[in-house]
Amino acid sequence: MNDVVVHGVPSDKTVLKDGDIISIDCGTLLNGFNGDSAYTFCVGEVSEEVKRLLKTTKEALYLGIEAAQAGRHLGDISAAVQDYCEAQKYGIVRELTGHGIGREMHEDPPVPNYGRRGNGVMLKASMCIAIEPMITMGKRDVWLDQDKWSVRTRDGQPAAHFEHTICIRRGKAEILSSFEEAQQVEGVLY
Repeated sequence: MNDVVVHGVPSDKTVLKDGDIISIDCGTLLNGFNGDSAYTFCVGEVSEEVKRLLKTTKEALYLGIEAAQAGRHLGDISAAVQDYCEAQKYGIVRELTGHGIGREMHEDPPVPNYGRRGNGVMLKASMCIAIEPMITMGKRDVWLDQDKWSVRTRDGQPAAHFEHTICIRRGKAEILSSFEEAQQVEGVLY
């Protein structure tokens, strides 16, 4: 929660309090195929600054999805996320990426949240990938916690993480996961 970018491991001492944020990253296996999705939730009333981080991260996800079209390149997705978030002065975690997805949860190609338009693998119709911006309020630097699983921001600033599994199409990509229930629970605060 808060400064945990991904893979937070709760303990008996973990207590959520008003103003915290927590990312839930869930995978599923259905009929031999994997799906992956993440959503960052607000706990009670969070600061406007944190709401802005979450809003920007979610918007960056959809800008990445918009760029994900057959005939374009992975770098087009990456640049869409990077340009939008850096323009708002946020850090972009570089050690963790989105990924290809299918029979395995994590497949090639890696889908970074930073890059140059026109670079990388060419996107083809029916290719499935998970796009997942991991954005920090402070610097982009992260470290692996003592539990050897939780990845935290080095400066202790909050981080947000949103993810959708998509299928590349000619034209607009098809989003295979859904935030509908999460947004109903949360009331879409940002």
